[in-house]
Amino acid sequence: MSTATLLDKLNAKLQRNDIPEFVPGDTVRVHVRIKEGDKERVQAFEGTVIAKTRGPQRSFTVRKVSFGQGVERIFPANSKVIDKVEVIRSTRVRRAKLYYLRGLKGKAARLIEVERDRPSSQPPAASSTQEEKA
Repeated sequence: MSTATLLDKLNAKLQRNDIPEFVPGDTVRVHVRIKEGDKERVQAFEGTVIAKTRGPQRSFTVRKVSFGQGVERIFPANSKVIDKVEVIRSTRVRRAKLYYLRGLKGKAARLIEVERDRPSSQPPAASSTQEEKA
């Protein structure tokens, strides 16, 4: 077996499938496991995705403004530190990398919100009964 084949098998084994699809411009809440001494807790980091990288070691960058200070955090997508990722809202952008948001603040940094089709957590039967009541 060649080295490339072994690496492909190892990468396929380590890929995570539980992270939802999102694109730059989306607001996400990343639940991160933090270990403090012998205790472990989950902390949420909510912000705008400003960049995504591809490949077997893909990652994404999330930016938020906390107490007037911009904070960016790079998350490896296949990391075991990430507990879960929630997509809060989706926006329309025309760039793959939103680094220009670093220089904007306040209302200038707003993005246009759009509706995207996401798989719902409700079963189809429950949604049809709600439509009949309306």
